[in-house]
Amino acid sequence: MENENIPCWTIDLPVRRRKSREVMVGKLAIGGDNPVRIQSMTNTDTMDTKATVEQCLRLVDVGCELVRITASNVQAAENLYNIKNELSRRGCDVPLVADIHFNPKAAEVAAAIVEKVRINPGNYTDRNTGKYDYTEQEYADELQRTADRLYPLIQVCKKHSTAMRIGINHGSLSERVMGRYGDTPYAMVMAAMEFINICRQMDYNDLVLSMKSSNVKVMHYATRMLAAMMQQEGFDYPIHLGVTEAGNAREGRIKSMTGIGSLLALGIGDTIRVSLTEAPENEIPVARQIREAYSHIGISGRGDVTLKLKPEFRIRRTPVDIASCRQFSLSEHSPEEILYALKNEPVAARIVQGKNKEISTARLAGDSAALIMESAVETLELNDSELTADILQATGERIYKAEFIACPSCGRTKYDIQSALEQVKKRCSHLKGLKIAVMGCIVNGPGEMADAHYGYIGSREGKVHLYRAKQLVCSNVDEKEAVDRLVEMIKQDGKWQEE
Repeated sequence: MENENIPCWTIDLPVRRRKSREVMVGKLAIGGDNPVRIQSMTNTDTMDTKATVEQCLRLVDVGCELVRITASNVQAAENLYNIKNELSRRGCDVPLVADIHFNPKAAEVAAAIVEKVRINPGNYTDRNTGKYDYTEQEYADELQRTADRLYPLIQVCKKHSTAMRIGINHGSLSERVMGRYGDTPYAMVMAAMEFINICRQMDYNDLVLSMKSSNVKVMHYATRMLAAMMQQEGFDYPIHLGVTEAGNAREGRIKSMTGIGSLLALGIGDTIRVSLTEAPENEIPVARQIREAYSHIGISGRGDVTLKLKPEFRIRRTPVDIASCRQFSLSEHSPEEILYALKNEPVAARIVQGKNKEISTARLAGDSAALIMESAVETLELNDSELTADILQATGERIYKAEFIACPSCGRTKYDIQSALEQVKKRCSHLKGLKIAVMGCIVNGPGEMADAHYGYIGSREGKVHLYRAKQLVCSNVDEKEAVDRLVEMIKQDGKWQEE
C-alpha cells in the first residue's frame, strides 16, 4: 500500500558498525563494542524439562550464546524455573529468553525467571476487531490500552533487570497500525516506535528491536528504516536480525545469508538468528558463517556514504544498457565502496565475483543482496551460476522455482513439520512462482503466510489446516493425508505444472 505521506530519511552507511548501546542479558552483553551475538530457539515441549535442557546444552556446545524457549501459557512460563535450575546444576549459565504470544501474564511470570523476554506488539493490541479506520481519539485510546497492558511486564523487567526484545513480525501487525500505515515495512517500524516510546515513558531501556519477515526485502527495508528512524530520534537500541520462516536446506541458508548479510554489510545488526526448519543445532554453524563473513565491519570506514532511504519495496529506475554499466568486483570492493562510487551516477552496476581471492558463500550472498536492495545491480555474475540464481530468487529479483515459507518449529508444534516440509518440497518445488507456507502452529501461521498462495499449518496433535491464500479450506486433516490433499487443491485450482 503506497502512501505519499510516508517520509524518507537520509542515513549514513559507513563501513563501520552502527553504534548501539550495550544491553545486558544476564552476563551476556549485546550491542556496544561487543561481537555480533548468535542465538537460536528450542523446538522441544517446554513442559518436558529434560528434553529442553538437553537441547539447550547441545546448542551451547556448537556456539549458541542465547537460547529462546517458548512460553505459550503460564504453566510453561513457570517451568522455565526448572529448566534454568537444571541448566545451572549442569554447569551451564547460557541466558534464556522466553518467547511470548497472546498471554501477557505468561510474560510477567517468565520475566521474573529468565534473562530476557521476547514480545510481539501485535499480540498486545486489540485484535480481530475488523476495525481499520480510527479517529485520532480512538487511535490514542487504543494506544493507551496497549500501554496499560504492557505496564505490569515492564515493572517486572525493571525489578529483575530482565531485558526485552520488541519483535515485530510482518504477519502479525495490528489492524490499527495497518489501517493507518498500510501493510508495509513502514508500518512495522511505526509499531516498534510506539512500543519504544511506551517503554521510555516508563523509564525502561533494556531493549532490543527486530523486524522479522519471511520476505527478505520486507525484512531488509523495515530494519533499515528502523535504524534510520532511531538515528533521527536519538535512540541507540541494539538490533536483532533474522529472516523468519526461511525454510530448510540450501534455500533456507541462502535466504538467511541474503537477509542477514545484506544488513551486516551495511553495519546494521548486533545479534542474529538463522531460522531453519531443521534441528536447532543446525542453525548455529550457518549463523557463525554469516558472522565471520562480516567480522571486518567496525575496523575502519569512510563514513560519508549518504543515500536516500525510501519505504517502497524497490527503488525503480529506468532501464539501462548493460554495456554502459560500470563493472565492480566483489573480491575487490565492498558494497559501501560500490554505493559510494555510484551515488552520483545515473547508471547501475555490473557486479562480478572476481578471481583474486576466496569469498565465502555468506559474504557473496550478503554483499550481492545489499546492492540488489539499493537497485544498484543491473546484472549479477558470480562464478557459481546456481548461487547467482538462488540469491536472485531469495531477494525476489528473478523467480525460477517455488518458494517455501516454513517456520523452524518450537514447543508449540504438534506434528512432524520437518518431514512435512521435505514432502511438500519434493512434490511442489517445480511449481515456479508459487509460494507455499508450511507452518508449525496457528500462533504465527495464518499471519506469517499472508502472502503465500497455499498454507499447510499445524492445528493440533498430528493434524493440519490447509489454506488457499488466507482462506481456511480444510480443517484438522490427518498429517498422513495432508500433502496429498494440498497437491489435489493446487491441481483443482489449475496451478499445477508438470515437471
